[in-house]
Amino acid sequence: MIADVKKTAEQKMKKTLEALKHDLAKIRTGRAHTGLLDHIVVDYYGTPTAIPQVANVTLLDARTIGVTPWDKKMIGVVERAIRDSDLGLNPATQGDIVRVPMPPLTEERRKELTKVVRTEGENARVAVRNVRRDAIHHLKELLKQKKVAEDDERRAQEEIQRLTDRHIADIDKMLQAKEADLMAI
Repeated sequence: MIADVKKTAEQKMKKTLEALKHDLAKIRTGRAHTGLLDHIVVDYYGTPTAIPQVANVTLLDARTIGVTPWDKKMIGVVERAIRDSDLGLNPATQGDIVRVPMPPLTEERRKELTKVVRTEGENARVAVRNVRRDAIHHLKELLKQKKVAEDDERRAQEEIQRLTDRHIADIDKMLQAKEADLMAI
């Protein structure tokens, strides 16, 4: 029973880390990367579809993303969707390819993005702590029901706390790396 609680808590904490990693990937740095366009949705013949599912997304160089729609009629739709997104990008069509140049980030914009990164990190920390709280609550319920001994319950709480500390340290490392990436010119 205790092993199940610990395993569930660890799985939920790992999912939180994965979600943070995914969210941080959306926050752009000065360099181009194809994952930047993953969350942009276009209207593909009446069906909302992510850009990578209707086009080939590649890096043309360090500061330019190339989007080649498989259906040539989608070029204008893809370009409009990228322009209307919250990324602040200005795509240009060249024949069959939509070129998305990455403008260099200003110092002010870098600082704003750093604040966004810190907010995402704090949300992840809160999520990990909530998982810890739920796991400890579950352990206390098992103790009340006399399904586990007090010593085992206390030891399990300590293990869950160590697990929490380790995941929060991982979150801090991810945030430091992203902030350093943002502030690099």
